[in-house]
Amino acid sequence: MKKVLTLLAVITLLVSCQTVRVSQDYAIGTEFNKYKTYAFFKKGIDEAKISELDKKRILRAIDTEMAAKGFVKSENPDIMVSIFTDSKERVDVYNNNWGWGFGWGWGGGFWGNNRNNVSRTTEGILYIDLIDAKKKELIWQGIGTAPLKSTPKEKVKRTNEIVKEILTQYPPMPNN
Repeated sequence: MKKVLTLLAVITLLVSCQTVRVSQDYAIGTEFNKYKTYAFFKKGIDEAKISELDKKRILRAIDTEMAAKGFVKSENPDIMVSIFTDSKERVDVYNNNWGWGFGWGWGGGFWGNNRNNVSRTTEGILYIDLIDAKKKELIWQGIGTAPLKSTPKEKVKRTNEIVKEILTQYPPMPNN
């Protein structure tokens, strides 16, 4: 029984860390290797409904990741980068119906635990759009979802983590 409780504690700890969940969508048939330069799509960035501090954090993280991928910022870019943000409340319910003693089971016996634990977390959603600058068409979209942080240092770390995880999907693999 001790091993089962230890395993449950470890699983709960891992779930509570909640990593970034990412997904992507893209235009099939696009030759992604032809894109070498980028710039930010000012109109899209301006419309993002987040603080200027958060915008700067996201844009810095995108600059870092794009440079790591070999992209160069340009006045005459191949692709335009835009962002969109959203948030949602995530509710997790953990059903803890266990115990032992007389009767074994649903509250039976001298000791038991029949509780539901509810966890609420605000999650941020970041969309990174890559737009073909000449055709003015969306060619790739990466989406990352993760619990939000509250202190400035935590926000920088989480923003960097989210952007990195999203952009690891670019360019898409041919079989995806």
